[in-house]
Amino acid sequence: MSKPEESPVRELDVRPMLRAGEEPFQAIMDAVGALAPGESLRLIAPFRPVPLFSVMANRGFSASDRPLGGGDWEVLFSPVAGMQVETGLAAGSSPSALSWGDPIEELDLVDLDPPEPMVRILEALEDLKPGDVLFALLAREPVFLFPELAKRQHEWAGNFDASGTAYRLLVRHGGGRAHG
Repeated sequence: MSKPEESPVRELDVRPMLRAGEEPFQAIMDAVGALAPGESLRLIAPFRPVPLFSVMANRGFSASDRPLGGGDWEVLFSPVAGMQVETGLAAGSSPSALSWGDPIEELDLVDLDPPEPMVRILEALEDLKPGDVLFALLAREPVFLFPELAKRQHEWAGNFDASGTAYRLLVRHGGGRAHG
């Protein structure tokens, strides 16, 4: 009798990077970007990476974690079935984005380092009216921007361009105020 086939898993151990004083976030995002459809990521870290759980949830992954001992943790990020949006937009994108009007403001932020793109986008949104759409071109997926947009009741939709080198982001002003 054969056992049921498990989905493939890619493993990333960030403990050596952290010991060397390196920031592993981009390596984690690169590993996630390299996952095949249906593939999971097993992350090994010297602590429970709680902030990463919401970042990965926005990308369509569930998290199951367990302590390994000695303070180390293993987290398995698995794709949630049906989360890949049929439109080719990233998980977390607003499904209504295809019916939004044309952007009234466009920002090219590819040459800026974080957090400057997030700051510029949030500042630009302050000048827009509810329903207005902003387009931004970025060098990387703005994962820390998404919770800020949600807090301000803005909708977003995004994806990487065909070359995978630029992230295209549409944000529709939702009427929420930044300072509430």
